[in-house]
Amino acid sequence: MCVSTGKMITQKAKYALRALTVLAEAADGEPVMISDIAAQQKIPKKFLEQILLDLKHQGIVSSRRGKQGGYLLLKPADMITFGEVLRIIDGPIAPLPCLSITAYRKCDDCDGEQNCEIRHVFAKVADATRKVLFSTTIADAIAPAKIAQVTRMLA
Repeated sequence: MCVSTGKMITQKAKYALRALTVLAEAADGEPVMISDIAAQQKIPKKFLEQILLDLKHQGIVSSRRGKQGGYLLLKPADMITFGEVLRIIDGPIAPLPCLSITAYRKCDDCDGEQNCEIRHVFAKVADATRKVLFSTTIADAIAPAKIAQVTRMLA
């Protein structure tokens, strides 16, 4: 995530998270076809194919071929964090390269990290962001919708 762009999450990452919520809401062990996910979430099918392939290579989803084929979660939704998905899709989560855990690099204009006022502030931002992203799962994201659905059914 680059501070200079002001963009916190790419469209690709949003699509990945939305696709994973669809898979998490599917019946246990039931694959969901790419075309169904694409239509439901309004994601371009070709783009979704690439996203799901990336997630498959990282062990988040698996695919089944054939008439009853499609994609399904490879691990439980409560074991897939937003942080994990963002890191797979968008790369480092840190707002500055000198704060990255997975892709550390000294800033080009750095006179010294210990004296950098900007780094001190964004270190707090990075810590808070990581805490939220790596403690929030796909299951957490769909829980409010499930609660609302059950409430409507009981009313």
